Amino acid sequence: MKHSAKKAHPGGRSVLTVRARPGHPTQGLLNFNGKVFPCALGRGGIKTIKREGDGGTPIGQMRLLSGYFRKGRVQSTRTRLPLKPIRQSDGWCDQPGDPNYNRPVVLPYRSSAEKMIRNDRLYDCCIVLDYNIKPRRRGMGSAIFFHIAKQGFGPTEGCVAVDPQVMKRLLPYLSRNTVMRVLR
Repeated sequence: MKHSAKKAHPGGRSVLTVRARPGHPTQGLLNFNGKVFPCALGRGGIKTIKREGDGGTPIGQMRLLSGYFRKGRVQSTRTRLPLKPIRQSDGWCDQPGDPNYNRPVVLPYRSSAEKMIRNDRLYDCCIVLDYNIKPRRRGMGSAIFFHIAKQGFGPTEGCVAVDPQVMKRLLPYLSRNTVMRVLR
């Protein structure tokens, strides 16, 4: 009997499965509906216990919540995820002691915060994962996103990143029902 992969439909439940590439702990393989794409992982590899600043990509299942895109840099934003254009004032707090830790903030911000507008392409399309969002635990990692990879798939700070053409291909299938499973 021939088995076929169940097709994911735009807006339906879809799963992105991520594993480390054998012999390359900072690079991964992302499987979506039987198609496998290269991806970048955190400089600390895949971690069972994630800590702020360790560069690890957290193991586990994370829902896709919403995202940001850079106007003029993304060919298509066709998706069922809520996406909004990045503004100069958009930031993400990465200071564990701050009340807004692991939340979006308005820049300039009184505490340490990552700028969402970057000089490189990484956040041209940036999807927020629900890692350490609810409940939010201080020091357990912030700004864990699904975003665009550096040229050559250099390591991230803990995120999962893909080529811009792969992101464009996946976007129509992503929704708030989509989960990313990071496995060992």
